[in-house]
Amino acid sequence: MHQNRIKKPPTSAGGTGAADPLVTPMPVRAAAKPALTLPPAQLGVLTLGITALLGLIIVPAFSGLAGWVVGLFFAAVIAACSGYTWLQLRKKRVEGFQEMLLREAFHSVLTPQLITDETGQMVLANRAFRGWIDIGQQNAEQALSSRFSASASGANEFRQIRDSLRNNRSAIAELPLLRGGKVVEWRRVVTRPIEGVGRFFHWRFEDISERRRMEKAMHDEQTKLVDFMDNAPVGIYSVDQHGRFRFANMTLANWLQVKPDDLIKGDMRLHDVIVDPAKGIAPHALADGAQGDEHGELFLRRRDGNTFPAAITQTIVVSEDGKTLRTRSIVRDLSPEREWEAALSVSEYRFQRLFAEAPIGVVLVDGKLEVLECNNAFHHIVRRPRGSVVGLNVADLVKQSDKANATARLTEVVKGGDLAKALELHLIADRDIICQVFIKRFNLSVSQHDAKTDNDTEQGLMLYFIDATEHKYLEMQFAQSQKMQAIGQLAGGVAHDFNNLLTAMIGFCDLLLQRHKPGDQSFNDIMQIKQNGNRASSLVKQLLAFSRQQTLQPQVLNVADVLADLTSLMRRLIGSTVKLDMVHGRDVGQIKADKGQLEQVLINLVVNARDAMQQGGTVVIKSSMKPVTQSTLHGRDITPGEYVAIEVIDTGCGMSKEIISRIFEPFFSTKEVGQGTGLGLSTVYGIVRQFGGFVDVQSEVGKGSTFTVCLPRYVETAEDVAARQAAANEDKPGPDLTGAGTILLVEDEDAVRVFSTRALRNKGYNILEARSGEEALAVIEREGGDKIDLIVTDVVMPQMDGPTMYKKIREKWLDMKVIFVSGYTEDRLREQFTSGEVIYFLPKPFTLKQLAGKVKDVLNGEG
Repeated sequence: MHQNRIKKPPTSAGGTGAADPLVTPMPVRAAAKPALTLPPAQLGVLTLGITALLGLIIVPAFSGLAGWVVGLFFAAVIAACSGYTWLQLRKKRVEGFQEMLLREAFHSVLTPQLITDETGQMVLANRAFRGWIDIGQQNAEQALSSRFSASASGANEFRQIRDSLRNNRSAIAELPLLRGGKVVEWRRVVTRPIEGVGRFFHWRFEDISERRRMEKAMHDEQTKLVDFMDNAPVGIYSVDQHGRFRFANMTLANWLQVKPDDLIKGDMRLHDVIVDPAKGIAPHALADGAQGDEHGELFLRRRDGNTFPAAITQTIVVSEDGKTLRTRSIVRDLSPEREWEAALSVSEYRFQRLFAEAPIGVVLVDGKLEVLECNNAFHHIVRRPRGSVVGLNVADLVKQSDKANATARLTEVVKGGDLAKALELHLIADRDIICQVFIKRFNLSVSQHDAKTDNDTEQGLMLYFIDATEHKYLEMQFAQSQKMQAIGQLAGGVAHDFNNLLTAMIGFCDLLLQRHKPGDQSFNDIMQIKQNGNRASSLVKQLLAFSRQQTLQPQVLNVADVLADLTSLMRRLIGSTVKLDMVHGRDVGQIKADKGQLEQVLINLVVNARDAMQQGGTVVIKSSMKPVTQSTLHGRDITPGEYVAIEVIDTGCGMSKEIISRIFEPFFSTKEVGQGTGLGLSTVYGIVRQFGGFVDVQSEVGKGSTFTVCLPRYVETAEDVAARQAAANEDKPGPDLTGAGTILLVEDEDAVRVFSTRALRNKGYNILEARSGEEALAVIEREGGDKIDLIVTDVVMPQMDGPTMYKKIREKWLDMKVIFVSGYTEDRLREQFTSGEVIYFLPKPFTLKQLAGKVKDVLNGEG
């Protein structure tokens, strides 16, 4: 028996693993040809048996020497056969042991291995493979394909492996093994055909999972590094000693509007992108004589020709022999910083303008309340030169009366106190300054780190000073006007009630005088009562003038004429120790006012001047024209235009500012108790305001006073001329005041009603009486409205007043004539009726003659 020798297969020409020693074709024994084979032991016995049989046949045939020769031959043959048999047996045992070693080695390899035939069926698999994948009775190639083809790339790679095997080529591929859609491991699959024994294929599956994980980790880190380098917020580059770019990141390339390869592989050099590099410097350098580290701020040029500012910091790497190898350079685009700086500069300029030109005072103080900075408006408020306030304690700018409160309040705010409340402070200046101070706490530190601390020494205050002097003055004026209005309303009410008493008193005197002639003993007594009533009436007129509720009879007046008429009276009032001078300007216009009220104003001012000159002096009265413009109003509620000014100037003791601020208050007086009522100047104020004018006062202690009364200039009309002529005719003897008719007299004051009833009955009239509006309506219903010729009614009555009663009467009797009597002004009455409606009015107090005359005029259609 014999065995074929194993031939060494040639290296495969195809496949991806032809160069790998692991894919060298593995030698195997060739398949035996068909023959009769026996085990070695049987073969040896059979050989000896055949030899012995031949010897028994041949030896007898020979004798002698020939027999021995033949015997020796057969003995040699027997010995040779026995030796060969032993050698075969030993070889067989060696080969069996080798095969056992090879099989054990195949199964002991930790790498899964597999041998398949050309159909893909498993021929042999080691234990590692069986422990790795259990394919059961499946086709091995199909089972592996299903496991490695879970991903598209794996399916493609495995298909290439099978194609290589079909073409009898080796192949190598790295395939992922997926479970549940996730890669659980990686295998390096090495396949090769087994030559010389038919179409068999060897598979080896090396576990490369750890290597792949390491490679992936290294790749991820490298990707991060590349991404960091490329997308760093700074440009990074490296150039060699010739200025050629060896590296440039994406950031720098984007700034330059190129690609990194344009810098690295192109012809661009460092000085091609630097704007105007210094002449004579090294190609890699930023400045002349550069060694080691460099830093410079220069401009770089983009591809489109535009430039941008940049800061470059670089380190020059040199070899041991001192030659420049390369640079490590970082570029920072300064464009945003330049824009921020420009914006900051504009913002700072705007803030400085806003701070300096703010219309209110702004003061910055530190934690010790020392002034660090203040604006122009504050300098203007305190009337101090620029720069003289910085360094002062803010309390030193406040009057002594407010200093303690200001210091305590500001210190409290610095320490975190309430910011909501504003301070009201009086500042030290050349005039009385009242400011409202609003406070804002802020941190004086510049750095963000310091700004986060709460250290008290770093806290400061921003103080906003609003000059409230004029506002406070207006508030005081408003409060004063409110007070005067309240007192005026009180005075008007008192005057109204007093007028009723005076009407009755004067009226009854008139009734008595009709029975007592001048020669009668009681005549003088009655006249004395009437004169005192008239004096009381004058006092009531002052109260009404102050409250602006007096019934006026305005007429066109020439100021010079009025003053001329009063000259004698004024001289008697001021006495012989005071000199009176009058100075009239040229072309002084006329005014329209109640003559009696104007005379009252002038007399009050002259008497006031006299009282200010206890030791004698001079009073000068001047008349002139005074134009009043918007700029000279000084907050007064009057209309700009031409005004007639009457100045009353004295050389008396003068007044302080505090007194001037109160002189128009009702009942305010600097005289001793019993020396004055305190209504003189307040009456002046009320009368002048009632005529649409104003009063101005100028005075200093020891330098006298000047009171200027300004009344609107009036241009006389045709109606004014007619009224003047009618007034002149009143000096003629009065007409007959008797008459006839039925008059309804409505008056809640009994005395006035009784006097009026008697006075009118004496003149021939039939009088019906009523105490209220309701009673009057009842009388009209009872008597019949067509039988009543005239109604005389009071305006102010309880329950139903006169105007309301009149409106109810007019609902049935449109032609009913009504005379209203009141101590208030006619204007106040007319406010309750529509414009153009005919209203007859008789002011209180009135005399018998005035009442009878008004009644007859109205009945005759002349009222």
